[in-house]
Amino acid sequence: MGCIESMKYEILLKNASFKECRDYVRENYPDYRDVQPGFRMFDKYLIGVPPISIGLDGDIIVFPYTKPCYGTFLMRLEDAEEAKRIRSLQKPAKK
Repeated sequence: MGCIESMKYEILLKNASFKECRDYVRENYPDYRDVQPGFRMFDKYLIGVPPISIGLDGDIIVFPYTKPCYGTFLMRLEDAEEAKRIRSLQKPAKK
């Protein structure tokens, strides 16, 4: 896919902790997947405190993204192909 910064995204939370991101996803997205650090999305490896929750809503993906020196953001973007790939790799998380 390439650089996330070149994609059209929305920032839902800024300078958030991984727990804040996880709680937000779990409270607002009934379809979410819990992954471990190192899970690959958009050709990037996610880092964070496990479990990392990724929210899915149709083609919308919500996930924490850490940029060194800038902190952790909860990002929302639309990508049908990546949403389908995530669903095929990960089973829905148990509530």
